[in-house]
Amino acid sequence: MKTWIGLMSGTSMDGIDAILVSFDGQKIQVHNTHTTPYPDDIRQRLFNLSQNRGTPDDIGELDHTVGSLFALAAATVIEKSGFQASSVTAIGSHGQTLRHHPDSATPFSLQIGDPTIIAERTGVTTVADFRRRDLAAGGEGAPLVPAFHKTFFSVAGEDRCILNLGGIANITHLPADKNEPVTGFDTGPANALMDAWCLDQTGRAFDKDGSWAEEGEVNQALLGDMLSDAYFLRQPPKSTGTEKFNLEWIKTQLRRHSELSGADVQRSLLELTAVSVAQQLPQATGMTIFACGGGAKNRALMGALQRTCGPARIASTADLGLDPQWVEPAAFAWLASQTLSGKPGNLPEVTGARGKRILGAVYYV
Repeated sequence: MKTWIGLMSGTSMDGIDAILVSFDGQKIQVHNTHTTPYPDDIRQRLFNLSQNRGTPDDIGELDHTVGSLFALAAATVIEKSGFQASSVTAIGSHGQTLRHHPDSATPFSLQIGDPTIIAERTGVTTVADFRRRDLAAGGEGAPLVPAFHKTFFSVAGEDRCILNLGGIANITHLPADKNEPVTGFDTGPANALMDAWCLDQTGRAFDKDGSWAEEGEVNQALLGDMLSDAYFLRQPPKSTGTEKFNLEWIKTQLRRHSELSGADVQRSLLELTAVSVAQQLPQATGMTIFACGGGAKNRALMGALQRTCGPARIASTADLGLDPQWVEPAAFAWLASQTLSGKPGNLPEVTGARGKRILGAVYYV
């Protein structure tokens, strides 16, 4: 039995999720999981860099520090599982995204978390830097998880949508007819704006269960202004990140709405996530939406999605056998297995690349 580790830290920059898994056809066996939180000072420095506030020294130092934390997360999940490092085939590390600019004149996506440190400290072959080959082939470099969704969650005769609610929301439509192409793209913000506003206004890193948002009311004028952003109107393939949807974006939107309470803004941001997802869903009768990512734990957001996305049914990827927190880490474990098998990891119909590509760079031990 081959085992794989997936390491993931998303746009929320709250920590590193590590999963130890094995794959058998369309089945995923989870052997163990572990989360290594970022220390507050590291998270703040990462956020500063993501907003272009920093120096080359900062990037180099954090590349080393984050790589060390990724290595620690991998080593810890191995220890917790009772496995030996020598029995792990490879680690797939997403890294920590600092900037994602697929639409610039010189497209790029920058992740840090030195994979050589991960390989050296764990003694396990490490695959990293998954996004750049797709970008070089003319793609967005994101989202990459739809290929994983297609492999493990697609069922003939049933329309499914996998909705990942991280800092950014992305959807994967798995059509009932397997002859139809899978589609997937970033719909816009999920937790990124709510987290940024909550931290700015309350000092809390996130709004647990959406309880603060529930104290406010949706301001339809603000919601309309936010939904008029050109990103929501763009046709896929498309991807985005916190370099666009951030605290400054909120404050720009609020210039005409300075009278609103903090809770009203939070409630409107929650509604923005729900409505922007609903407006961009594929039209499919009897579709079930399986949510994953941190936003799947936000009770108020899940309620808003059920209201805005009806008649589609809202469920959790736990119903498909994989806890919402561990879908993306498992995806990068699988992407590592694809790379080492010489198989492509992207879906050109999703990213817009010129064709299927083997993704990532391999650091052998």
